[in-house]
Amino acid sequence: MSARMVLLGPPGAGKGTQAARIAERLGIPAISTGDIFRANVAGATELGTRAKAYMDKGEYVPDSITNAMVADRIAQADCEGGFLLDGYPRTTAQVGELDSMLKDSGLALDVVVEITADAEAVVARLLKRAGEQGRADDTEPVIRRRLEVYAESTAPLAGIYAERGLLVQVDGMGEIDTVTGRIMEALAARGVTA
Repeated sequence: MSARMVLLGPPGAGKGTQAARIAERLGIPAISTGDIFRANVAGATELGTRAKAYMDKGEYVPDSITNAMVADRIAQADCEGGFLLDGYPRTTAQVGELDSMLKDSGLALDVVVEITADAEAVVARLLKRAGEQGRADDTEPVIRRRLEVYAESTAPLAGIYAERGLLVQVDGMGEIDTVTGRIMEALAARGVTA
């Protein structure tokens, strides 16, 4: 079964962990924008060189470059049977771009999974992770700002996908295996199974 899906959720909700688990169970690639950026920069592609110029200055990579990288990645052979996008789209403009990319290939998204999490629990989780991994830049004010940015720019995407009947919300709090189980149950209820 093919599945073309997007994974949404605030920082610290466990998207990266769950993306890898879901993709493995469904036999589709998990594609994160961070991985795409790193692969293009490491491969010194034209897009990677352009993106690196922004990344080196600590600036956001413009949508035009991000969109081109995603379009290139989902056009690769391993995505023919589907894919899971983690970290894209992040804005309403990117939703439109993704729609166009898929429509050009006669495709559409099957489902959008939003991992929900209590803000205070996420702050505690990220502060703990920062301490364990020595991330000095992950302070409480920085984490809270990241959550605000998510709420302002990315959370509205859930509304767009809900209107289209594509959104499934799953509680991201609890043990990793428990959350994976919830996600797989929600996907099965939508007809997306391994």
